[in-house]
Amino acid sequence: MVGFGTGIDDAGWARKTAAVRDALFRVRPVLPDPVGLLRCAGGADLAAIAGFCAQAAVRRTPLLLDGVAVTAAALVAERLAPGAHRWWQAGHRSSEPGHGLALAALGLDPIVDLHMRLGEGTGAAVALMVLRAAVAALSSMATFTEAGVSTRSVDGVDRTAPPAVSP
Repeated sequence: MVGFGTGIDDAGWARKTAAVRDALFRVRPVLPDPVGLLRCAGGADLAAIAGFCAQAAVRRTPLLLDGVAVTAAALVAERLAPGAHRWWQAGHRSSEPGHGLALAALGLDPIVDLHMRLGEGTGAAVALMVLRAAVAALSSMATFTEAGVSTRSVDGVDRTAPPAVSP
């Protein structure tokens, strides 16, 4: 569940692993309560992000998630506002093992999976460029009819026509 993140050494990884282990032990009694979970294991930042994620879904506003901390807050937000994940898209999948687990729990597939672990919203920035390129391609691409592409196959059958139904 815990990886090396942005380049910590073995001693840093051991401290990080111990901190996660201790946090998991501490939150066990409040696990069913999302607010209690935030109170015991999160700070004001995670609580604010969880609230933002939940409210974006309530307002039917799409949200691009980026990184482990935001995805952890989104897990809590999903419990606060069930179904909220339908309004979210994962920008990327971090190389941190826990990030992939959290995305799977939310049922989200990332736009890019480049084994990034840079932080600072770089995954969302890359994903946003991919989304913009997709929108540009789809909005400027000609249809088969506009481009004069034939729908007939080599055998002369129109593949766009619905198949004949026999009685």
